[in-house]
Amino acid sequence: MVNAGFTRLACPIDGKPLQLQDKSWRCPDNHCFDQARQGYVHLLPVQQKRSRDPGDSKEMIAARRRFLNSGFYQPVADTLAKAVLTSPHHELACLDAGCGEGYYLRVLSSLNTTKSIQMLGLDISKAAIISAAKQDKGPSWVVGSNARLPVQNESVDCLFSVFGFPVYAEFARVLKPGGHLYMLDPGPEHLRQLREIIYPQVKSQCVEEKTDPPGFATQSIETISYMIRLTDGQQIADLLLMTPHLFRASAAGRALAAELQHIEVQVEVRLRTLQRL
Repeated sequence: MVNAGFTRLACPIDGKPLQLQDKSWRCPDNHCFDQARQGYVHLLPVQQKRSRDPGDSKEMIAARRRFLNSGFYQPVADTLAKAVLTSPHHELACLDAGCGEGYYLRVLSSLNTTKSIQMLGLDISKAAIISAAKQDKGPSWVVGSNARLPVQNESVDCLFSVFGFPVYAEFARVLKPGGHLYMLDPGPEHLRQLREIIYPQVKSQCVEEKTDPPGFATQSIETISYMIRLTDGQQIADLLLMTPHLFRASAAGRALAAELQHIEVQVEVRLRTLQRL
């Protein structure tokens, strides 16, 4: 069993292969990207940014780190990791596109006892990647964009899109034929009990059965559903801060949530597995 970093990075400027030389990644045209002291590499050129500091803030990343490391989403992460580990291939390259602070790759690494896996975590948030790199030195960590993945063509066996914004054309480009895209999205009842407090009226979240995107075929859809109990205000605040609900709720709704000291909520997440054609 070997969990290692990912080697087939591509230059974000011209798409050519990057090679690690000392502590810098260089392409044939001599574009150079230094590896930071924390162990990550920044592959998001200024011209590809939409804001000065895109992605989740330090506060959001810290909240996600506290909440996830408390184990509330462990069954979700375990299900995702076990789906990957059922692959018949002994050697895999795995990309988490929008990895946040790296929780799902860390769980995959902890459960892997039989395979050789190259791991790459990518996020547009520099704060997220710094947090991920500090917690686990094994995978490669990259600041980059899903809209233009700094990854070589057909170099990835499995790709995670966890509560994210999939860019199917890019995902298809970097996945090998026969590779798998694993998508985690909230189900209709996800966090309903909390949503009933912060919104005046709540309906079940509509989860459409999506048609297959070009280049992919759905292999399976699995629902993970269970209850969790949050026992202090910090846990509730952290959960809200790592979801869109904090910003969608009214001031009155946020005030009601801030008064809570305990709550039981349902976790309902759908894992959709698609195969690259």
